[in-house]
Amino acid sequence: MSVNKNLEKKQEIVSDLQEGFESSVMIVATTYKGLNVEVLSAFRKQMYDVGAKYQVAKNTLLRRAADGTQAAVLMESFVGSTAVAYTNNDPIVLAKTLVAFAKSNEEHFSIKSVVMEGKFLTEINLKMLSELPSKEVLLSQLLSVMQAIPTSFVRVLNAVPTGLVNVLMAIKDQKEAA
Repeated sequence: MSVNKNLEKKQEIVSDLQEGFESSVMIVATTYKGLNVEVLSAFRKQMYDVGAKYQVAKNTLLRRAADGTQAAVLMESFVGSTAVAYTNNDPIVLAKTLVAFAKSNEEHFSIKSVVMEGKFLTEINLKMLSELPSKEVLLSQLLSVMQAIPTSFVRVLNAVPTGLVNVLMAIKDQKEAA
């Protein structure tokens, strides 16, 4: 009976991972060797807070779940102590969170490889992504640029009649003085 429960549990893990891999924008394979349970639990909560999931699983289960999904390019990374982080939200927030955690836990945590929207990325690419502003900041910057264009255009259009009025007033003042 316990063999069936164990098999069901493994199938459930594979199914959850596969579902996560299929719907994710970014998937990151990491090593976590030597992290204690408290730190790992706090990190999982931090990942949950940014809309991501961090899951530790056996490499064979990770390979089964990755097969046929965009995570298949990560299969070579599924060796040793492996965990995966994935999100279907803002990938930049996930990148920032992972890079910050890797910096503060250099001895026990590292990023193996990354896939974003089906494309394989290196750790360097992930670090570059983490340096970008968040989606909200980028959108607000775009909005401010979009607002600046019509405002500048209105100022230019307003300058033409103002200039004309100034010229006419100068001519009037000249004629009155003469």
